[in-house]
Amino acid sequence: MPITFAICGCGSRGLEAYASYQKHHPEKMQIVAGADSRPGRLALLREWYGVPEDTCFSSDEELLSQPKLADVMLIATQDRQHVPAALKALDKGYHVLLEKPISPDLRECLQLQQKAHETGRIVVVCHVLRYTPFYAALHDLLRRGEIGKLETIDAVEHVAYWHHAHSFVRGNWRRSDETSPMILAKSCHDMDILRWLAGERCLKVQSFGTLDHFRPERAPEGAGERCLADCACKDGCIYDAEKIYITGTHCGIRSGKTGWPNNVVTGGPPTEETLREALLTGPYGRCVYRCDNDVVDHQTVSMEFADNIHATFTMTAFTETCHRTIKLTGTLGEIEGDLERNELIVRRFGCGEEVLHLDDQKSEFAGHGGGDAGLVGQLCDLIASGGDEVLTGIDASVESHVMALAAEASRLNGGETMQLESFKRRFIS
Repeated sequence: MPITFAICGCGSRGLEAYASYQKHHPEKMQIVAGADSRPGRLALLREWYGVPEDTCFSSDEELLSQPKLADVMLIATQDRQHVPAALKALDKGYHVLLEKPISPDLRECLQLQQKAHETGRIVVVCHVLRYTPFYAALHDLLRRGEIGKLETIDAVEHVAYWHHAHSFVRGNWRRSDETSPMILAKSCHDMDILRWLAGERCLKVQSFGTLDHFRPERAPEGAGERCLADCACKDGCIYDAEKIYITGTHCGIRSGKTGWPNNVVTGGPPTEETLREALLTGPYGRCVYRCDNDVVDHQTVSMEFADNIHATFTMTAFTETCHRTIKLTGTLGEIEGDLERNELIVRRFGCGEEVLHLDDQKSEFAGHGGGDAGLVGQLCDLIASGGDEVLTGIDASVESHVMALAAEASRLNGGETMQLESFKRRFIS
């Protein structure tokens, strides 16, 4: 029998990244209910997954007021809505699959952790990178001691100029007071991976970063309020919305890109006509220099882990493509990796190098390098078998949230070094 899911939040992550596992493995997963305030998204829920109309609801509250409808509640709403819905779901008897981040409020993270332990239910947070062949292989190399004792990690998240403009300047995650700071909204994946690879507790962090470029004073002369309406310099602007969503090679619809991010702009399957209409009137057609964004466009974090392991992390908007790179050094060798190429280069000192080409994960079903599908598949298997060993459970996730939120506190305080244990104690009542 398949594991049944209900969905709070039928956006691109809930309805497409995770729910699409059903299309490939209906024997393992079945969507039976969902909630969203947008009728068009509920229509897609019914069309794509055969969900009956009487189990489609217009709000999370309405869905969660029903008797328990499924084994798992998938919560993929906006960041600040996660914990209230997850607490109610646990009280109803659901296991919970929770989109990251848990919450930008560490007190809420700790509250959910406590509730999960009290109810004995599984809470899996969508730190999907652990489920990719790339990071799984890297973790295995370290645990086998292939480069000796781990000493340093240097990781970079290349957000890509067009992705940053879409999500963090024009889009839903542009303001930390409405969602989460950038280091949590985008890079809690990376904090989680660094903690997992280090295999030791993070003791202290220090961070610097700023919003430097996407500001009104950086606007070129003649820039208008909207790209398709009144801009005198759109021809030379790389952030022009028409270039990004219609004519561009990375995600332009003329290049055949009908999924993310274009389906976010239109709220459903896009055409060039519906895209143009949305860009003329909606948030994604605004000039990137004249939005109400406040999250950083670049940030660095330095971390000290137990056992004298040190790590650095850089997040930058200013790259051509969206991917992650990493370098690790140990007492017996080093490893370099590129997630986009799905390639690890292992150099054991004095023995040359070995290049590991991992499984090809470049299909549309392979979001985050295969991590989206890997996460849902492992959760279905776990519940079906009655197991309780969770790769990205609530306890592990809270650790990375402490790291991210302490890093943001450091950034806001001029790079002050934050001791994680004392930082966490501030939020324990």
